[in-house]
Amino acid sequence: MPTAPQAAAPILSLPSRSQRAGSAKTSPVRDLLALTARPEVISFAGGLPAPELFDVEGIRAAFDAVLDSPGVLQYSTSEGDPGLRDAVARRYSSDGLPTAASDLIVTTGSQQGLGLISTTLVDPGDTILVEEPCYLAALQTFALAGARVVGVPYVGDDLDLDALDRLAAHHGPKFFYTVPTFQNPTGRTHDVEARRTIAAIAQRRGFRIVEDEPYRQLRYSGDALPSLAAFAPGHVISLGSFSKVIAPGLRIGWIRTTADIRSSITIAKQAADLHTSTIDQAAAAHYLASGRGELTLSRIREAYAARRDAMLEMLPSALPDGSSWNRPDGGMFVWVRLPEGRDAASALPAALAHDVAFVPGTSFFSGIPDERTLRLSFTTYSPARIREGLSRLGATWGTGR
Repeated sequence: MPTAPQAAAPILSLPSRSQRAGSAKTSPVRDLLALTARPEVISFAGGLPAPELFDVEGIRAAFDAVLDSPGVLQYSTSEGDPGLRDAVARRYSSDGLPTAASDLIVTTGSQQGLGLISTTLVDPGDTILVEEPCYLAALQTFALAGARVVGVPYVGDDLDLDALDRLAAHHGPKFFYTVPTFQNPTGRTHDVEARRTIAAIAQRRGFRIVEDEPYRQLRYSGDALPSLAAFAPGHVISLGSFSKVIAPGLRIGWIRTTADIRSSITIAKQAADLHTSTIDQAAAAHYLASGRGELTLSRIREAYAARRDAMLEMLPSALPDGSSWNRPDGGMFVWVRLPEGRDAASALPAALAHDVAFVPGTSFFSGIPDERTLRLSFTTYSPARIREGLSRLGATWGTGR
């Protein structure tokens, strides 16, 4: 006797993504990479180191040397390679900031460091203060942590320190995130008095400072400045990276922690990926010990200084009348503000039609964006190629020669 057909079970919809995942903005730099993949496009959009300046021979030799070391292909400790941590600690100490290897945790790029700090310190709904504008990937990280991000404005090229104090008093932030030296996206640098004041505000208001320093060694003019940690040691967590001075493909960064959160960050690192690539860490340590890194860094600084100068020389003829821009002492970026009535994002399609690209500044703002701003990176191309690219950019506005 045939049985009655069974009713089909209802198909339930899948759970939606988390609110935190939905709150993170895409990166316009990453999106532009696809649009600028054509070799004829001169892209000032990405903050990319110049590949012809990578010390490929020295890096290859470092990997060859460490492959014979026992354990280099094995699991390792979450804190990182002892030799690498010791080398980084010595660099901090020689710059006037006493540091022990035990103060450091090696990360898979400094970007992971931001994530580990957010995991350790931030609960959904907590407030974080940032510079306005701010490094976009930091804004993405803080959004994924569920943080409420509040921007501290600039007045000209200087952070509004009175606003920092007021906002800290009002919001009680977990930390203030800053790139104090050759900031991304603006190339700005906090001077000594600003650093001292930022540290004093943090101590008075009871919040931490997360000091991100990927560009610190890329100085082409002016004097080196002390770390914020020199003014408030117990309040400052520092991030560093080899991405800009050896190669970004190594994905080697670090956190200089304070004692009270070191174990928590280590646990967060264990949960994230157990440890950063053992062989990459060993090769980086060997490369630093070889002495080739300093020679390579000198060559990088010399090349980038010439590229910065070529860009600054061409900007008056490449931008509309009434535009303004800064003159950074180092780093990778120049920050531009177009005259009244201009919109950088609206001009990007015309720039791409002229085979040149830039990043509109709007995505770097946590609050109301300045639509007249854009970021130009000067590190990827030779001075001659930069001049050609800026001539094309000038044609975008009708100002090119």
